[in-house]
Amino acid sequence: MKSPFLYSDSNKRYYTYDYFLRKKFGQKVFKVTLDAGFTCPNIDGSKGVGGCTYCSSRGSGDFAASATLGIDEQYNIVRAVMDKKWEGGLCIPYFQAHTNTYAPTHVLKEKFEQALKLPDAVGLDIATRADCLSDETVEYLRELHERTFLTVELGLQTVHDVTAEKINRCHTYEEFLRGYEKLRGLNVCIHIINGLPGETHEMMLETARELARLRPFMVKIHLLHIIEGTKMAEQYLAHEFELPTLEEYVRTVCDQLEILPEDTVIARVTGDGAPDTLVAPLWSKKKFVVMNEIDKELLRRNSMQGTKFLPQT
Repeated sequence: MKSPFLYSDSNKRYYTYDYFLRKKFGQKVFKVTLDAGFTCPNIDGSKGVGGCTYCSSRGSGDFAASATLGIDEQYNIVRAVMDKKWEGGLCIPYFQAHTNTYAPTHVLKEKFEQALKLPDAVGLDIATRADCLSDETVEYLRELHERTFLTVELGLQTVHDVTAEKINRCHTYEEFLRGYEKLRGLNVCIHIINGLPGETHEMMLETARELARLRPFMVKIHLLHIIEGTKMAEQYLAHEFELPTLEEYVRTVCDQLEILPEDTVIARVTGDGAPDTLVAPLWSKKKFVVMNEIDKELLRRNSMQGTKFLPQT
């Protein structure tokens, strides 16, 4: 059954990234995850050590090929896997692992320019932190924006500094806002994580309200995954905090979608934890079940993205 939502040609009641890309490029487009071998300022001691407490040793790049391989080799390996699901699709090289503007601009140019020349590449996606955007780097990103379909992904995770401190994020919400402002006019995707230690349902909704105020191009909603070998896994196994149930998570995501403006693209509503290292929640392994439950809840409410969005006066 087709959804009544404006930006949908399926049963989805929110603005999926897949729908956006198909409308923009006229066919299936998928991202190809790459690891450029960068690190993060809260790993190397610049701002902290140990990294975010939830982050794996691959810096959230667990589905990329090895960083010891060249950009073209990684691309071919990951694309071959993706082609089994979507043969003949166009591709967006996605620099995902760690902080992909945390290097001198000439190093960034070497990596990114290689990616732009890859076969069937129709854009570029760069994941980074809002506190790693030098003026020179931002100038280069603006140049890329003029040449290709560029998206810059900023990990926010939460607007609550008390939580950011707990997870060793090593930057405040105010610092995030300064970085976000530098990128005004570019396609920015903001990441948030639901289920962080100590966060209530209302705190997670407050994060969504702030995103609604910022009006980013895109939002990526993650579920907190507990990954083997992380500091957060130690805390979870020591019963220092609890994770949401599937029902609680679905409720939170649907509440957040209602708050966000209808023309904000939703890159994802859950996430993938590497199955061989996932500690919890085990229900997250059934990704399509989670997505289907979100669809069913919006239908049950007779609701959709943006129904509770409050434009700024």
